[in-house]
Amino acid sequence: MLRRRGVRAAIPQPSDQICPRLRQGRAGDRPLAFDAEVRKQRNAVERCTNRLKHWRGLAMRTDELAIAHQAALGLAAILMWTRS
Repeated sequence: MLRRRGVRAAIPQPSDQICPRLRQGRAGDRPLAFDAEVRKQRNAVERCTNRLKHWRGLAMRTDELAIAHQAALGLAAILMWTRS
């Protein structure tokens, strides 16, 4: 479904899956098109998300109101920015 929509793979194909795919020939489907630049951008976003989750309130999502969660997210982002 993702291929039909034109979405490219952001994670490289594991080496242990390449050989069986090639052995199956045409029935093994074509290999995924991997874009290294998209992988770099995705990695940066995931690392930032993990740094934000070090804030307990953001990781547990204990705020009842969405605006309080957004405020905590903004505060955590500002603190991350000032420390770097």
